[in-house]
Amino acid sequence: MEYISVQGLQKPISRLMKGSDYFFHDSYDKAAANLDSFMAIGGNSIDTANIYCGGQSEEVIGRYMQERGNRDQLVILTKGAHHDQNGPRVSEQHIRADITKSFERLQTDFIDLYALHRDDPNVPAGEVIEALNEYVKAGTVGAIGVSNWTWQRIQEANEYAAAHQLAGFSFSSPNLSLAKPNEPFWTGCVSADVETCAWHEKEQLPLFSWSSQARGFFTGRFTPDIRDNADLVRVFYNDDNWERLERAKRLAETKQVTAIQIALAYVLNQPYPTCALIGAQSAEELRSCDEGSLIHLTKNELDWLDLTKDNL
Repeated sequence: MEYISVQGLQKPISRLMKGSDYFFHDSYDKAAANLDSFMAIGGNSIDTANIYCGGQSEEVIGRYMQERGNRDQLVILTKGAHHDQNGPRVSEQHIRADITKSFERLQTDFIDLYALHRDDPNVPAGEVIEALNEYVKAGTVGAIGVSNWTWQRIQEANEYAAAHQLAGFSFSSPNLSLAKPNEPFWTGCVSADVETCAWHEKEQLPLFSWSSQARGFFTGRFTPDIRDNADLVRVFYNDDNWERLERAKRLAETKQVTAIQIALAYVLNQPYPTCALIGAQSAEELRSCDEGSLIHLTKNELDWLDLTKDNL
């Protein structure tokens, strides 16, 4: 397992981050077994959120850490300030309510990585920085970041933080995958485009990619004629992505791996620090991710996979 570091947190962070959006109380044994297997390969970072599974995801993780006594071995990334049926919730009041609930559910007094799940461009970025810095100064949050914010808003926030001697955002979690989306998977979500990736390279700001393997697009289960997954059709079905899939298959053959492992390696071989959120729920899926995370891709291979070069 490879690791990265994030400003504000002393622990190393495994580059594979365990997704937990299927952690429910009634399947606790499965979640616990998945986490045990993840830790056995060197994984230590878990992605969750205030809204996942109606709060059960955080509660399951809290129970797991209490039963195993391994809180200090784990890096917890949780998120708050997601919108609700009434609209955006990016405010000091909502941040405070969500993070307080997260502490309770996780049964911890320290959150390693805390991120805002959505943005509200009508709220000055400086207000958000001020609100989150209360927790950084109190020592109850290690590093702060965002999910689904544009790079321009992150830059605005970090310029404010620097000018006021406050902690800025030290990571971002948009979607980044070899398959490029036609539209956001969910309203308000952000995918890393060319400009975003160039900014991350310039700033060397860590990126934690959700849907890092394009929700199974590279598994071989999908073709232009198989259209039974409406969301996948809507988001990822286009001619360029089918070409990317074919190139991933060709490169996989030369390396004696699989196309989905190449897709994972694409995320983890960017010229800036990256982690990949993975949804592995079986030993086979976890093994595939573990092996894929160690594949090295050259810049030429990355460019060819991404259709910016014609020849490998």
